[in-house]
Amino acid sequence: MNPVEDAVPVESPAVPRLVGVRLREGGRADDYRAEDLTLHVGDCCVVEVPNGHAVGRVTRPARAVPSFKRDRVYPRVLRLATAEEIADHRRRREREKAAVTTCQLRAKGHGLGMKIVDVELGADGRRVTVLFAAEGRVDFRELVKELAREFRARIEMRQIGARDVTKVQDGIGPCGRQLCCSSWLRGFEPISVKMAKAQDMPLTDSRLLGNCGRLKCCLLYEFSMYEELRSRLPRVGSACQAECGGGGCMQGRVKSVKVLAESVLVGFADGTEAEVPLSQVTWEGRPHIQPLE
Repeated sequence: MNPVEDAVPVESPAVPRLVGVRLREGGRADDYRAEDLTLHVGDCCVVEVPNGHAVGRVTRPARAVPSFKRDRVYPRVLRLATAEEIADHRRRREREKAAVTTCQLRAKGHGLGMKIVDVELGADGRRVTVLFAAEGRVDFRELVKELAREFRARIEMRQIGARDVTKVQDGIGPCGRQLCCSSWLRGFEPISVKMAKAQDMPLTDSRLLGNCGRLKCCLLYEFSMYEELRSRLPRVGSACQAECGGGGCMQGRVKSVKVLAESVLVGFADGTEAEVPLSQVTWEGRPHIQPLE
């Protein structure tokens, strides 16, 4: 008897899979454990949520859980949604859209300077969350009392910023694609004018502003690379030596830098200027530096 041939093969455990499911239009798509279900983008399914279950739509196809995330606990996709559940989900969304109009009219009646962005109805109908935008603080106590009588539910008012408003309302960016905040961004990182300056962008250009009227989130995407490249270049105005062909090294001063090209515009004592590659420039005693490949 050959123990190798007679050994029973041990099946390796199946690699868990995740799918991205969005519970609300304009909301963030979160990861859910798909188990053995076959799901495709666009399918409606029932998923676990903290207070029970909810119907959502698959927005990202199934993929294996990365090895470094396999110790995390993910909520599960319970099953595909039935036609009745899908219809009920759509009816609730229609009621939420009607509730936005109702809340806006009530707020206007109280003379409140606020914009009702969205309304979320709880699955049990006992809680209504009103998302609104306003320039400052708003005294909405009387409004809450009126809405509580209108919806016969507990009212929660939640003020959101300009970026969150755009995220909820969704839209198309100047790049021609769906807004990053509505499609895949999980959170908002601080965006500063420093990021635009580091990428040599004109600060007066209105194209730096997104649909929300704030600096575009995409200014962050390449900022770290620009920072790394700038750290390899001399400061504007600093003295340097540049190799100019057969003329050997010449003393000059940095007039400007081209970050992506990794070159330096050097001004010489005779009034001439030349764009010199980084590898041919020495400044403040620093040796030649080879450009990044």
